[in-house]
Amino acid sequence: MTQHMTSDKPYRVAVIPARGGSQRIPRKNIRLLNGKPLIAYSIETALSSGLFDEVIVSTDDAEIAQIARDCGATTPFLRPANLADHMTGTTPVMQHALQFLIDEGNAPDEACLIYATCPLLTQEDLHHGLEQLSNATFCFSATTFDFPIQRALHITENGELAPMFPEHISKRSQDLVETIHDAGQFYWASARNWFAEEIFGPKSKPLLLPRHRIQDVDTEEDWLRLTQIMTLTSGQTL
Repeated sequence: MTQHMTSDKPYRVAVIPARGGSQRIPRKNIRLLNGKPLIAYSIETALSSGLFDEVIVSTDDAEIAQIARDCGATTPFLRPANLADHMTGTTPVMQHALQFLIDEGNAPDEACLIYATCPLLTQEDLHHGLEQLSNATFCFSATTFDFPIQRALHITENGELAPMFPEHISKRSQDLVETIHDAGQFYWASARNWFAEEIFGPKSKPLLLPRHRIQDVDTEEDWLRLTQIMTLTSGQTL
């Protein structure tokens, strides 16, 4: 593990959560995408950005840990089982990793949580996110909804169609407030704010990314779409 030497340069780490028990797509984090484990893309982007003194993978799984090390990341601990179930959010996982570093005498100044499932993430995104921390508690990747959420519909318990927001259902799209959502790629903050603030608090800042560079990977349909995007954009700047 990298030892933090005192200097004027901020000590920065990336933490990539990657538990072994993904449910909807088994072994998702190391499934091959264009011949490469999915997690490898996040590790390589973090390393090539030049921003981090250490890129850590937090996992409970020995196979994932070995693949992460083969890709250049470190795995200084195995995540405890109580932080590796499908109910645990990423903030406790990040806090566990940072507390480990603090206890080892390597307290980071700034830390970025990067998901293992974002091969469309770029070095430039990480740099731009870090730049926002000068006047924000968190900076996270975000994008716009592709349809006005105020005009969403749903099926009621009685099986009937109903608008989520009846007061907006007849309004024109251009008359509604544009909304954004978490893009699920990265979350920058000072180490202190990881323990003291909410990711989506009032002083957080979204870094808006184009929708064509955002793809969840929760279902087989998501995986197919991501594979198609990766194939179509191979060798191109997104």
